[in-house]
Amino acid sequence: MGEFVRLEITDGIGTIRLERPPMNALNTQVQEELRAAAHAASTDDQVRAVVVFGGEKVFAAGADITEFTTVTYQEMVARAGALSSAFDAVARIPKPVAAAITGYALGGGCELALACDWRVVADDAKLGQPEIRLGIIPGAGGTQRLARLVGPAKAKDLIFSGRMVDAEEALRIGLADRVVPATDVYSTALALLRPYTTGPALALRAAKEAIDGGLSVDLASGLALESHLFAGLFATDDRVEGTTAFVEKRKPKFTGR
Repeated sequence: MGEFVRLEITDGIGTIRLERPPMNALNTQVQEELRAAAHAASTDDQVRAVVVFGGEKVFAAGADITEFTTVTYQEMVARAGALSSAFDAVARIPKPVAAAITGYALGGGCELALACDWRVVADDAKLGQPEIRLGIIPGAGGTQRLARLVGPAKAKDLIFSGRMVDAEEALRIGLADRVVPATDVYSTALALLRPYTTGPALALRAAKEAIDGGLSVDLASGLALESHLFAGLFATDDRVEGTTAFVEKRKPKFTGR
């Protein structure tokens, strides 16, 4: 798809693969290629779930800092929104998404992982938001998604200090969902997602929209969103198949329609 980011599709799972050696630094070009890959994964009906993978050695070690040394305030004002929205495009993929993390997920790399639904982490990986050490803060969702995931106090600990956490601590605080040997990261992410490739795609989409959308509004608004999405699923073929299969005591055969 792009020079550094491509989408591969196998058996219903799309892999968004980062390939910018040696550390998958997330420069402007990579950000835009990520946006394009996320859009392609969102709209391709062959893709029922997505893995974001940086390869066997490193997930992504953050932004390309060489771009930050000369950029002006005026230039960053013009660019900051696009930076954030490129990662948000991954978060808005309306399908189950897992990050398969090896090596380092730092700065923008950690923010990319936070944009996914789950994080499968190598047992020797390091994660963190070290931007404070550069005199800046996370600018692609880190202050918002990390706080929602691990709580504000722990997010402040990580962001204020800029320290890295290992896989064990990441699992303990909820930043990681699975910790496995590095050689098993990608296969574990695939195994995590495989059940969803034959699931009710529209119901999964609605569930993700309800959960993610509800986190940004008050309870009453979240309940209203849930009710709207719940009712809409009664127009789907999968609802008919699912309820009928239950009554007939058989396994449903969902079509994603």
